[in-house]
Amino acid sequence: MRNLNCGISHFKVKLNDLKMDPSPPLLPATILERTALRLGCSPADEKLAFHLDEEDELKHLRECFCIPKVKDLPPTDLSLVNGEESCVYFAGNSLGLQPRKVKTYLDEELDKWARTGVHGHFNGRRPWALADECILDLMAELVGAQRHEVALMNGLTVNLHLQMLSFFKPTPRRYKILLEARAFPSDHYAVESQLRLHGLDVEKCMLMMQPREGEETLRMEDILAVIEKEGDSIAVILFSGVQYYTGQLFDIPRITKAGQEKGCFVGFDLAHAVGNVELHLHDWGVDFACWCSYKVK
Repeated sequence: MRNLNCGISHFKVKLNDLKMDPSPPLLPATILERTALRLGCSPADEKLAFHLDEEDELKHLRECFCIPKVKDLPPTDLSLVNGEESCVYFAGNSLGLQPRKVKTYLDEELDKWARTGVHGHFNGRRPWALADECILDLMAELVGAQRHEVALMNGLTVNLHLQMLSFFKPTPRRYKILLEARAFPSDHYAVESQLRLHGLDVEKCMLMMQPREGEETLRMEDILAVIEKEGDSIAVILFSGVQYYTGQLFDIPRITKAGQEKGCFVGFDLAHAVGNVELHLHDWGVDFACWCSYKVK
């Protein structure tokens, strides 16, 4: 990868033969329906939910997070539910649940501040001025990058703008940006801003891929076909790793390879991918990527 960020990073490698398993062609609803059929129950039957819970290899990690009680979530009619039960949390794509260790770590740093004042910047287990360096190795391993390729800084959209300023250098021949039509809204805004910054027409220069009629996800062959057809005029390809709206896992190495073969820079918004799917950004030769840490499920 030539540039990645929280993450930012820069990779200069030759794309190798590592593969990535894309999302299956089946929608989650279809998988649930088939599993329910196999169990002899309705997809709405709690028997299916219990089965999925039992089959979940990561279920023990549930104990590592604070899960809100039903009574604490507005609006809740306590005449209809047991307020003491834990909620079923489906908003991890917006904000993940609080890890139980967060309070411990914060209390430790607040105590250090109280005891040492300004000296906390460079002393203690986690010196504040070097806070990002404490987890660089962990983050690099998580995204499949080298330590020097990753920078922990800013917020995702700010970092995306910084990446685009570096990689989007439109010319009379190459001036378009390709992304999926339902990319995260702030990604759309960032792309539009970058195009306007260069005095370009958003309608003509922002290529947005739509699924086929009646389908929810993008077919890989359609993505490759657009890159092949429009690639000579595309400056930057910006895709999600995991599509926030549909949950589709894109084939990052294939998209990267196809784009680079047409002379495009290829980057990814990995906000919903980091921590959820296996990544090898260095070996895949991705040009740049951004992500955040608060949407990991």
